Amino acid sequence: MAFLVAARPALAPADDRPEVVAAADAEQTARRFRPRFELATPLPGLAGVMIDSFLNGYGIAQQTARAQNMQARMMWIDCTANIERYNTEDKIVELVAQIKQIGFNSIVLDVKPISGQVIYASALAPRLTAWRGKNLPPEFEPVPVFIREARRHGLLIYAGMNAFSEGHRMFLVGPGYAKRDQQTVLYEPRPVLRDPADRSQSVDVSPKLDLPLPGGVTLYSAIDKVPTTAPDGFALLIRPNGRIADGWEVLSFGPKPTLPARGTVAYATGAAAEFLRRTGNIGGQLALDTEAQYVPISDRPEQQIPLMMNPNHPEVQRYAEQMAAEVMTKFDFNGIIYDDRLRYAGLNADFSEITRAEFERHVGVKLAWPDDVFRYTLNLNLSRGVRPGRYYDEWMAWRADRMRQFVAGVRDQIRAINPEAQLGVYAGSWYGEYPNIGSNWASTFTESGFWFATPSYRRSGFANEIDFLITGCYYPTATIYDAMGKGANIGATVEAAAALSNRLVGDATWTYAGLMLSEFRGDPELLADALQAAVTASQGVMVFDLSHDFDVYAPTLRRAFNAPRPAPHQVRGLIESVRRKRAAARAAGRLDPPVVLTVGAAGTGQ
Repeated sequence: MAFLVAARPALAPADDRPEVVAAADAEQTARRFRPRFELATPLPGLAGVMIDSFLNGYGIAQQTARAQNMQARMMWIDCTANIERYNTEDKIVELVAQIKQIGFNSIVLDVKPISGQVIYASALAPRLTAWRGKNLPPEFEPVPVFIREARRHGLLIYAGMNAFSEGHRMFLVGPGYAKRDQQTVLYEPRPVLRDPADRSQSVDVSPKLDLPLPGGVTLYSAIDKVPTTAPDGFALLIRPNGRIADGWEVLSFGPKPTLPARGTVAYATGAAAEFLRRTGNIGGQLALDTEAQYVPISDRPEQQIPLMMNPNHPEVQRYAEQMAAEVMTKFDFNGIIYDDRLRYAGLNADFSEITRAEFERHVGVKLAWPDDVFRYTLNLNLSRGVRPGRYYDEWMAWRADRMRQFVAGVRDQIRAINPEAQLGVYAGSWYGEYPNIGSNWASTFTESGFWFATPSYRRSGFANEIDFLITGCYYPTATIYDAMGKGANIGATVEAAAALSNRLVGDATWTYAGLMLSEFRGDPELLADALQAAVTASQGVMVFDLSHDFDVYAPTLRRAFNAPRPAPHQVRGLIESVRRKRAAARAAGRLDPPVVLTVGAAGTGQ
């Protein structure tokens, strides 16, 4: 197998002996003239790709998987999108045989989607029997058939579950809608203008630019958008820095004033107009502020598609644990993989009284809520900003650590049912977005250079608690080399995303790169390059999803996986060995170089 990317040794402690310095200088000289980009073909059935050899190959997990010729090859089957592919026994028999024949070694069967329904007879959750006009007969049990066929073909099979989503916004289905008190509570900033002389006096502002608010103030992006028919209408010209440039009665005669570049117009009628007349002093500052509102997520359906529950609510946690226990008790799965709803709904969640009480207990003080955590601010275009409070860093770390505690608890629970059960997690690969949703999938030992990665935040990482991590490297561009040729962001590539994931996990668990078939626009060659990049920069690949024109890409996948390989996670005790070696290296002072940060694209499964 031609694979020219060399493994990276850990760095030794500093040593200033002349012979050591000379050897280091010689190595540096050799590296200086070595090409950075080299051809890699970890999948010999496909054409090779040019890989950044300076970025890849780090870590004991990576070196172990390569030395033992291991690659995870996981096929994800979304339960709602693929109902017609598995709603009879014959279809499942054919499907699993195809997956094996192509060369996959693991299957992820989604049994609990974001709707909170399940595809088996549950004592806890409602049954999914139809989706978008496609039917799953209620008398048919697909899960036992999948497991039987996976075992027959020597495949590992995992139950895919969404931990904290219990409803689907588009169809308003799911058990979470009947559990309003358990839904996550969002902190929503209500825009107001305050009287600079008496800040207790305020008037409401429309939450969106150019959206009229009867009885309140509307901010307009252009003077031509300001209504001119109300006899008592009044407007203020606002400079980009928030200073008031002018004010006028909109029905007055004469030329309209000129809006400053990037400026805004504040307009109102009635009592709100009187407020603008009284407080709008030319040269003064527009006192745009926010007031906190706390609302269940179902009251803000535009937020995201999943109906997210409060991960800090004891009943929500208990239910999620019961669901995991039910799946592992009823069925002979190899384990559970949590999908990307193992998180909070956003930076503005959860702000319930339950969460407030728990955090106050954690810090040991009564808080000014939410200001001691953070306060939302608003810009003149009504986009949100954040003013961190005294406990902001601790809040961010505490939220993530609550998720780590949940993961560790579920892992222990399923292993009590089956000592060999494994727990995996899927998450988005752009780590920089994850503090906002309170889910830290990195190692507790990783020092990454990210702004938010305080010592407390680093301790919240849950990579050490799981058996493998899949990160969504959902980009159509395979390599950094390709991105540079296109003049594109090198971080938005499969290679960079997978390499960053591998470094952040830091040998705490196995790391696999997820690919989304729909990213490749029906072009199997793009997929071929992405597969090479994925298994170069990580220890394996997950393919999402069966519903994404899978049959178009099947020949490419068959060529890629033509030589069977075991998955690292199927070798019992191997990740524990990797962790011990990593711990010994740390104890001896042998450390990897700093993590190279490449910026990916936003998107966390919302």
